[in-house]
Amino acid sequence: MRSLTLGALGLALVALCGCGGVYYNTMEKLGYPKREMLVDRVQKARDAQEEAKQQFQSALEEFTAVTGYQGGDLEKMYNRLRDQLQRSESKAQAVGKRIDDVESVGEALFKEWQSELDQYSSPDLRQASENKLGQTRLRYARLVAAMRSAEMKIEPVLTAFRDQVLFLKHNLNAQALAALQNELTTIQTDVAGLIREMEASIAEANAFIDAMNRDQN
Repeated sequence: MRSLTLGALGLALVALCGCGGVYYNTMEKLGYPKREMLVDRVQKARDAQEEAKQQFQSALEEFTAVTGYQGGDLEKMYNRLRDQLQRSESKAQAVGKRIDDVESVGEALFKEWQSELDQYSSPDLRQASENKLGQTRLRYARLVAAMRSAEMKIEPVLTAFRDQVLFLKHNLNAQALAALQNELTTIQTDVAGLIREMEASIAEANAFIDAMNRDQN
């Protein structure tokens, strides 16, 4: 609840000034530091990927069922596939947005951290902080790379889904379903690759969150 309230206030300030830097600075003054915001956004990006993974699995099951057509209302089948495509596109957009949010606050955090190193009077403390910054940056780089890698696997799957839905829309007959069957193996392979990438990204997000929480304690 605290996160939602502060987030809503911060977003209102961003809408007024149009500046992300003001948003982050205001949130920190309200007791919500960039580090905490980063962890929160990584969690949301992870959850968005989990939801997308489940949606693409569901869509594949629907497409597979349709290509195994044994009779029935083809119009209803088309509508189900179209709905699955639309839900998949929505989940894909959410994933991209959440990754953008992670990168936005991550860049702000590391820029501030780097600039504050010169404020140390103790060489030892400065070195310790710089070492921690380097370690955190490496974990963060692995995380973002995994997230973007998974995101890149989404569009080929969506493209194949769109082709299937469009073809079925223009050819509502059993012969059309037979033609779609020829594309099923490729789609299954693409979805399997997407799921693997998302699971790897989710695991990387969990590792990042755990490491950040350990550092905080």
